[in-house]
Amino acid sequence: MQHERFVAEIRNQCAALRSAAIAAGPDAQVPTCPGWTVHRLVAHLARVQSWARAALRDPTGKDVRAGRRPEDWDELLVWWDEQLSGMIDGLADPASPAWLPWRGVPRNAGSWARRQAHEAAIHRLDAEHARAGNDDPDTVAALVFDPEFAADGIEELAGWLLPSRATANTSTCSGSVFLHAADAGRSWTLRIEPGVAPTFSAGGLEGDLTIAGTADSVYRRLWGRPSHATVTGDTTLLEPLAAP
Repeated sequence: MQHERFVAEIRNQCAALRSAAIAAGPDAQVPTCPGWTVHRLVAHLARVQSWARAALRDPTGKDVRAGRRPEDWDELLVWWDEQLSGMIDGLADPASPAWLPWRGVPRNAGSWARRQAHEAAIHRLDAEHARAGNDDPDTVAALVFDPEFAADGIEELAGWLLPSRATANTSTCSGSVFLHAADAGRSWTLRIEPGVAPTFSAGGLEGDLTIAGTADSVYRRLWGRPSHATVTGDTTLLEPLAAP
């Protein structure tokens, strides 16, 4: 995907998230993030974006810190707008050097655009679930990410974030996970061994665990959100795949 598409997704997903959050109200529970309210969800994303903004300003990483968010709901929304706008300004040139905490990830603004596009998209789902509540989950299921974006999200999580975790797999799980996004015509294989980070490759035919469906449904399932993906095989392998 092109850098401009990631930046557009950040704008669009954040606008949709903001609308859903305001409609739900700050005290609404977020079913997909147990124990979280909408206020906490918005505060989390705003703080993450302030952190990304700092990382774009300081490629050395020495002074990269998240900003201090206000507690008042209306003030928080204003502060979030400021962090989002500042972060997007910092994403103007994808080749611009930037600090990132993940190993093996290109240290430039383009990587931050990709990461923040998917951060916003997944938390947009959380806000939509909060607005819908437990009584209307199909409303959120009707919001479908297009196959190209969802497939990129699968690769970003399984190919970038999981293998670059600071700590390796601490469970005793061992085996392969086959991911198949039918509408995107894509498949991937994750190999999991105790004591090491997962390895990721394109292609494959089968695994000890299979997660299959549309790219949208596989994307949601990898991030632990409600999904219509089909999950078959050794479900203990889901534990080391828990999204960061």
